[in-house]
Amino acid sequence: MRTVLTASRLFTPDRILDRPVVVVEDGVIASLASQSHSELPPGRHVELPESTLIPALFDVHIHGSGGHDVMEATGTALNHIGSFLARRGVGAYCATTVTAPLDSLLRSLTGLAQLLRSPLDGARPVGIHLEGPFLSPHKRGAHAESQLLEPSVALFDRLWQAAEANIRVMTIAPELPGAEETIAHAAKLGVRVSLGHSDADAHAARRGVLAGAVTATHTFNAMRRFDHRDPGLLGEVLTNDNLFAEIISDGLHVAPTIVRLFWKAKGSERALLVTDAMAGTGMPDGSYWLGELEVRVKNGRAIIGEETLAGSTLTLDRAVRNFVDFTGASLAESVALATRNPARMIGLDAEIGTLTPGRSADIAVLSPKNEVIETFLAGEPQLVPSTQGYLNG
Repeated sequence: MRTVLTASRLFTPDRILDRPVVVVEDGVIASLASQSHSELPPGRHVELPESTLIPALFDVHIHGSGGHDVMEATGTALNHIGSFLARRGVGAYCATTVTAPLDSLLRSLTGLAQLLRSPLDGARPVGIHLEGPFLSPHKRGAHAESQLLEPSVALFDRLWQAAEANIRVMTIAPELPGAEETIAHAAKLGVRVSLGHSDADAHAARRGVLAGAVTATHTFNAMRRFDHRDPGLLGEVLTNDNLFAEIISDGLHVAPTIVRLFWKAKGSERALLVTDAMAGTGMPDGSYWLGELEVRVKNGRAIIGEETLAGSTLTLDRAVRNFVDFTGASLAESVALATRNPARMIGLDAEIGTLTPGRSADIAVLSPKNEVIETFLAGEPQLVPSTQGYLNG
């Protein structure tokens, strides 16, 4: 079936298209044009007046949402997570693990690998982000210190095999013994290595990059504090123009002023918006699980112990709006940090992250207030009741 979408504007990789006409056939974008230069072709017409069409968002660091954690590694959990994310404009994500006893982690990786071969509801997991166990005990955040392990090629290979080669991103502290060899080995396998949960000094950080790291995990959080004589990992992240870097733009993990500093340092080509969201996202205050950690959510803050943040309850659409507010960046620039840039970092930019003919019709629809009012995945609406009023023809 042919579906024809019309809206107020659309973001392409290199420009803003006014009054767009998007023709979708068999779940793929067949063509893009402007109503100013073309007539509407026949088909099922979906009118989205006063709306902006953007690529479906892509979260490379998310542990869960809607009451479920990815480490449950069940179809029920991933279907709930995927459906929740689709309602918030997300089309793809990396299922992110957390440090756990090795047997539990291997079991979760095995289960996730099996699920990645199956059709799932909503946003699709495109791989696994291994966050832990190769983290610094001094910057472990919510990760259990007793379950952290020193990195080694042999141990990584056990995790890699359990995941059936589906580990796309790995967070590691570069100063740990064995880290450089493990980074180099993982990078050769195509894993995007991310430096984080680290107390590294500048030299260790540079060695991690030279070994093959390409990005940084939730910049500023769980990193050695910046000092003008001892800049540590942050110095490398903020000054290396080739290094991608995540940031959690919720106003809790990083102050808005620091988000502006991050934007000035990393710019439109290397900054990444992520949520680090956990099971309590989209849920009422209460207790939820992050792997095997019980986390309290109160007033939108996910914490363990007294005040240790344990992930977030941020959604990626909110992160985009916050970034606009915090930095003054345009909506188009901010959207790219949650679509094009993560796709580039992970090596999927030929498949997702931009709206161009020949790609899957994964499209988020924004209201004039930049809130998600519909998401199309492979051309199919995910919030059907909100779209039905626009259907014509």
